[in-house]
Amino acid sequence: MSYPPPQRNTTSSLAIVSLVFGVLAWVMLPFVGALVAVICGHLARGEIRRAPVDQRLEGDGMAVAGLVLGYVQLTLSVLLVVFVIVMLVFGFGFAHWH
Repeated sequence: MSYPPPQRNTTSSLAIVSLVFGVLAWVMLPFVGALVAVICGHLARGEIRRAPVDQRLEGDGMAVAGLVLGYVQLTLSVLLVVFVIVMLVFGFGFAHWH
């Protein structure tokens, strides 16, 4: 009686990169790390969905975590830039008018 070889589940490298850069976005690389996390997260999820059934690819949770960390960091970065611009335009502008 022969048995099929056991399936070896592998983890998507892009999912790992997404999670690592998602964490780095909060620690060292705020904007660049978030961009890498989001791009790699989307690529990893697509790669995982397209993987053949006999060659199971794992890491969707890591990709989602990287996406969440990246998108939240990008949102906060954009809000900070908008806040700084508003403060430069309105905050300092009123001081010169009086």
